[in-house]
Amino acid sequence: MSFKSFGKNEKSKNKKISHLKRKVFDWVTFTSYLVPSLIGVSVFFFWPLLKLLVTSFQKSPTNPDFVGLINYVRVLTNRSFVSASINTLTFAVIAVPLAVVISLLLAILLNSGIPGKSMFRSILLNPMMVPVASVVLIWQVLFSFNGVVNGWTGQLLGMDKIDWLKSEHAQIVILLLFLWKNLGYNMVLFLAALSNIPEEILESAMLDGANSFKRFFAIKMHYLNSTLFFVGIMSLINSFKIFREIYLLTGDYPFDNLYMLQHFMNNAFKQLNYSRLSAGAIVMCIAMIIIVGVLFLVESKFDADVED
Repeated sequence: MSFKSFGKNEKSKNKKISHLKRKVFDWVTFTSYLVPSLIGVSVFFFWPLLKLLVTSFQKSPTNPDFVGLINYVRVLTNRSFVSASINTLTFAVIAVPLAVVISLLLAILLNSGIPGKSMFRSILLNPMMVPVASVVLIWQVLFSFNGVVNGWTGQLLGMDKIDWLKSEHAQIVILLLFLWKNLGYNMVLFLAALSNIPEEILESAMLDGANSFKRFFAIKMHYLNSTLFFVGIMSLINSFKIFREIYLLTGDYPFDNLYMLQHFMNNAFKQLNYSRLSAGAIVMCIAMIIIVGVLFLVESKFDADVED
């Protein structure tokens, strides 16, 4: 082997070693940034979830005897759990589409250049800055038995007083609260997405004779797809968090159609029935994973159709 070829081999070897060192350094740097977050997620999420799963198969936290699926059977056949599940699902099915559709319509309206849109936007965003305690106080003033709404309906329509939060209309009252709190945030997301749609494409479609209806569904909806999905997921999560307002308005045991899954969990916790609580939490977690998974599949399928 000549000295020249030996030098080339040596340079090539040094280059490979240098490349390997750089890759190792990049991996160590990446891992050093990732490890703290991984530790935090493991300690505060995966470990409690694993502990919850183990407890759901035990007789009680203090009695670790394995009881199989007994806790799950008891939860799934419990009348309160079934009623809470139906109420929570019903509320989500009604509230989430309304929150998405109404906020999208408001965003389109504000994006159309109507006068006073800045003031209108501020009005819709104000509920985001109002603390939950203040929201609850407002709703109590409006919908209590001697509240403002009963005063208006009595004077204008001659209707008898209704205890709104202890009647069949209770879920409608909470639905109005949910929409009032969440429409502003959703609207801002849609406004941002609408502003990112290329004007050239819309102008080209207009020149080709496409009316506003066709432009919206053929062009804008494709660009709004990811935002629609995100708003839907956030609205779904917020619909499960409505327990906070319901609890402050009605306490541990509200009217039948306001008894949510979180009420069941909260009451089981107060009764120290941790095995039933753990089983119910796992069932709720699985249901949420299935729902979100289905939404992801629908969104990915829609994205694939758009790309094709």
